[in-house]
Amino acid sequence: MSITSDEVNFLVYRYLQESGFSHSAFTFGIESHISQSNINGTLVPPAALISVLQKGLQYVEAEISINEDGTVFDGRPIESLSLVDAVMPDVVHTRQEAFRDKLAQQQQQRANSSINSSAGQSHASKNGETAVNGEENGTHTLNNYLDAMEMDSEVQIPATVLRGHESEVFICAWNPVTDLLASGSGDSTARIWNLIENSSSGSTQLVLRHCIREGGQDVPSNKDVTSLDWNSDGTLLATGSYDGFARIWTKDGKSSDFLPLSTNQTQRVSYLNQLVLTCLPGNLSSTLGQHKGPIFALKWNKKGNSILSAGVDKTTIIWDAHTGEAKQQFPFHSAPALDVDWQNNSTFASCSTDMCIHVCRLGSERPLKTFQGHTNEVNAIKWDPSGMLLASCSDDMTLKIWSMKQDLCVHNLEAHNKEIYTIKWSPTGTGSNNPNANMLLASASFDSTVRLWDVDRGVCTHTLTKHQEPVYSVAFSPDGRFLASGSFDKCVHIWDTMSGALVNSYRGTGGIFEVCWNSVGDKVGASASDGSVCVLDLRK
Repeated sequence: MSITSDEVNFLVYRYLQESGFSHSAFTFGIESHISQSNINGTLVPPAALISVLQKGLQYVEAEISINEDGTVFDGRPIESLSLVDAVMPDVVHTRQEAFRDKLAQQQQQRANSSINSSAGQSHASKNGETAVNGEENGTHTLNNYLDAMEMDSEVQIPATVLRGHESEVFICAWNPVTDLLASGSGDSTARIWNLIENSSSGSTQLVLRHCIREGGQDVPSNKDVTSLDWNSDGTLLATGSYDGFARIWTKDGKSSDFLPLSTNQTQRVSYLNQLVLTCLPGNLSSTLGQHKGPIFALKWNKKGNSILSAGVDKTTIIWDAHTGEAKQQFPFHSAPALDVDWQNNSTFASCSTDMCIHVCRLGSERPLKTFQGHTNEVNAIKWDPSGMLLASCSDDMTLKIWSMKQDLCVHNLEAHNKEIYTIKWSPTGTGSNNPNANMLLASASFDSTVRLWDVDRGVCTHTLTKHQEPVYSVAFSPDGRFLASGSFDKCVHIWDTMSGALVNSYRGTGGIFEVCWNSVGDKVGASASDGSVCVLDLRK
């Protein structure tokens, strides 16, 4: 047996990444020199550390079931060991003794009942009927079968599985104009998948390799691509990487290839088809390189002239999308900035592990507003469609709703019992395309639940409990009628937002990091820990 510290460190690093502790993974990776190890991460399957621990736990349980002479007990351990119990010799020894005592009692009971075996056998079956114990076992088996059938009946959405990435796919986003799906992965690439029906190119993919300059030549950065965003008219894609660079991508690498905003729909679709058909290895328009460390979030403003980024270097930056130059850097956080969101074309909010939320404006030297109240790191923030309310979620297990009109939060929403990873507003209410529908807020938590909130009343309207593992992503359909959720239990669920009912489900082959709806609302994209990207067709 051979175990090296590099191997242990790499498995711990991957576990932190897969569990959503991205900044902790980064810090651990730096301190343990992960980048200097010779381990090929693409060959290590998801949940590798958990798999090794489970096998070790099974080995300890097997030891309990073996006699000192090597023979195997005819039975099972009294109860499963916990991971902590398994490393405590006294607990293991106590379990062995208890197991032996229980087996001895069972042997004595069998000896006492043997004299009645003939009568028991004659009573066990009559006219083909099953014995009492047989009935119990048969019912148990039937119930298990029905449970399995119930689960299988939910997995019914037709799906197209897109293969190409060589590592986890952390993020995916539909083009806002047509059916192009972008994805970002730990293999240091982003990809654009052409899912346009009746396209002459079929389901091609454009590979956007993230490279850095070393020794006068471009070499792969070997860093995760963890954020990406399309501009509002779908002509440009921005990506953020753990190599500290943000990048803007076009079809042939020229920043002058912006389509005018007045371009009609047909021209835009034709342009985007050409973008995918070229399948060039480059297509890089600009590289934005002022962050000193990984980029955690990246967003275009609605006008399409600026990009906003947040990084581990504690700063947020507004970039000129045309020139690639930094317009302004905002150094107000005292710890890594985790998320950003535009309120309008020049004002934005940012959140951090420092538990603070800053609202800043291009040209202002100080924050317009600072919101404090969370007691642990703030994972995500989102403005509502009207830009009047800001929602935030935290590791302190709370959601908070803020208004620029006051310092204290408007609502402090408490219901989850573990960290809240992300939040999304429904595209309904004032300022949305569905102004007559009620506005909702969805929250996804590591407690395996999704909650829907009526923010006006400050109450939870539905708790969605079908997931079995932490929920990493939620997304509303364009009309707000449905919600997609993705979890590390490998499932994507589609919910009715009015009733809270489960409408459809899909079970993939890896834990789900991200879910997103296309602009029409008939497809859901999902990115997974095993390198797959799934597209669910809700029309079939």
